[in-house]
Amino acid sequence: MTDFTMQKDADGVALITWDVPGKSMNVLSMDGAATLSGLIDDALADDGVKGIVITSGKKDFAAGMDLNVIAGMKDAGGAQGVFDGVMNLHHLLRKIERAGMDPKTLKGAKPIAAALPGTALGIGLELPLATHRIFAADNPRAKIGLPEIMVGIFPGAGGTTRLVRKLGAMAAAPLLLEGKLNDPAKAKSAGVIDEVVADPVAAARDWVLNASDADLVKPWDAKGFKMPGGAPYSPTGFMTMVGASAMVHGKTMGVYPAAKALLSAVYEGALVPFDQALRIEARWFTHVMMNPSSGNMIRSLFINKEALEKGANRPDAPDQSVRKLGVLGAGMMGAGIAYVAANAGIEVVLIDSTQDAADRGKSYSTGILDKGIGRRKMTEEKKAEILGRITATTDYAALDGCDLIVEAVFEDVGVKAEVTKRAEAVIPQDAIFATNTSTLPIGDLAKASARPEQFIGIHFFSPVDKMMLVEIIKGAETGDRAVAKALDFVRQIRKTPIVVNDARFFYANRCIIPYINEGIRMVGEGVNPTLVENAAKMMGMPLGPLQLVDETSIDLGVKIAKATRAAMGGAYADDAVDEVLFRMADAGRMGKKAGAGFYAYDEAGKRQGLWDELGANWPPADDQPELTEVQHRLMFAQALEAVRALEAGVLEDIREGDVGAILGWGFAPWTGGPFGWLDMLGAPRAVELADRLAAQHGERFAPPALLREMAEKGQTFYGRFDKTAQKAA
Repeated sequence: MTDFTMQKDADGVALITWDVPGKSMNVLSMDGAATLSGLIDDALADDGVKGIVITSGKKDFAAGMDLNVIAGMKDAGGAQGVFDGVMNLHHLLRKIERAGMDPKTLKGAKPIAAALPGTALGIGLELPLATHRIFAADNPRAKIGLPEIMVGIFPGAGGTTRLVRKLGAMAAAPLLLEGKLNDPAKAKSAGVIDEVVADPVAAARDWVLNASDADLVKPWDAKGFKMPGGAPYSPTGFMTMVGASAMVHGKTMGVYPAAKALLSAVYEGALVPFDQALRIEARWFTHVMMNPSSGNMIRSLFINKEALEKGANRPDAPDQSVRKLGVLGAGMMGAGIAYVAANAGIEVVLIDSTQDAADRGKSYSTGILDKGIGRRKMTEEKKAEILGRITATTDYAALDGCDLIVEAVFEDVGVKAEVTKRAEAVIPQDAIFATNTSTLPIGDLAKASARPEQFIGIHFFSPVDKMMLVEIIKGAETGDRAVAKALDFVRQIRKTPIVVNDARFFYANRCIIPYINEGIRMVGEGVNPTLVENAAKMMGMPLGPLQLVDETSIDLGVKIAKATRAAMGGAYADDAVDEVLFRMADAGRMGKKAGAGFYAYDEAGKRQGLWDELGANWPPADDQPELTEVQHRLMFAQALEAVRALEAGVLEDIREGDVGAILGWGFAPWTGGPFGWLDMLGAPRAVELADRLAAQHGERFAPPALLREMAEKGQTFYGRFDKTAQKAA
């Protein structure tokens, strides 16, 4: 079977259907592109064919290019391999666009239309953009757009050049630079597609049978074409490019190469004829692909993320899909867990100590669904269906029949032990019991269970409905079936799992806390807080450490610090952090929730800037450190802890370490994660920098023995530990 097939009917319409065997969504491979090219040649050469319709045999049109193929171009042929591969796509799409047209008269082409049954992303939109008219099904759940920027590249198969010429740079900017996705109706309103209809194949078929020569000439191929919004050298175009450049720098802080390259391709391409602009686009795309940042982002945010979501590290166990879920505790976390499960079609029992508390937990779902209705992404019928799956109660007997329990009560060993015993008294013997905890050791909590092999940690991040990462924690006695159950549940609710072993703070918090602490420590040392926050953002962190501790709450930081000090005794090394943190708490500055923290807030809770009195409490030193030193302190605080987690066996797979870091706390996505960043630096350079930091700021920066060994051997993390590479070897 091939990815594309063609049927010609008696009316002269050639229907080309894209249907990649064995995949739920179409993705384009180079073999598929070659097949499509051959079918187009066939149809154009056949006098009996009057027009062509390209559609999908699946419910959606396409998810994009197979990024493994793009990565393969780079590995096989370097820059030339990438450029040649991209230019081959340009030649194919240009052939579709011109469709046999006489280059002088612009006549004689055969009409080609795209019929999109559902979602069309990346090359799944770039291909339709090369056709003469795009028809999309009236499917509000479909997404249409060019999300490449989100994985460190940009639309390189003509999407950048065509969309800017079709809409103008200003209107195209959100779609190209932010990866904004629209439903069909909004895509039509934006001018991205042409028609929204009930039956796109029928509509496209009718159109190609009645299209005129004038319908087939793209604006940029017509004589006298002018760029919408003005070319870069026009007064309006100049202002657009200046504004776009400022916007790109403001959003990326200069660390994401794809956005800058895209803007360069737009600017330079707008100065030359269309075909030359495509070559410019291909050159800049190749430039981005050869940057290690893009390779790392593709690896972590696409290849590895997808592998983890498909169960790359799942134990060999029968299907463990959840039929009925019990959630203990209807606070913010429990309510969020209940919502995502019910929204995924799972029956949920939500339990709290009082009926009012349980009902409030269920109303959390009501609030989310009502917002969806307000945005026309949800119907009243669907809302009722989802809410109908949630039973809010105080009666533990309602847990009968649940095959998975997620406990999300107060972070206290005694409270968790009590609800564990109450639940196990009524749930089936084969049910899996999971605790949602961010700090308490799973081994300690499992002591309350009569079935420790069926006890596991499932750590959700807040807010549950928005955060994609779920950290699954294996206790010393946790069995394979419990791990499989947790992984299958996370797959059902469409989130990304990582599996780690039990240890203090597990993996995510183990790395987040040193980042926050380093920022707080620097404030205590007299480093300007503005420098601390901006240094973090200029390295690609979404939040500076001071803003992050405000968001998570300072009193939580105090609680964690006290518990850690009690557990570690004389080995505790964060007294300097506590001096700042505890004084903030004593002053009542508990963070965003209190309207007062390291930042000031207005009455509506909107952040107003750093607290004016920070300088009075911790005066900035006369001599401020270099920006790079502050950045290295913040980055190495996280990355070295990730290495220690790997060294200690908390992490078993560096793919989980990188994906978890980006999705869990936003570790500079342009790096591909902490292990990707260290590989970009190279182990010898990383050891050199860490040694320098350790000499200046303390043993917390001392390179782990593993990193020092790798430096001596000239190894990389992905060269030594990548399980994908090991399987392929």
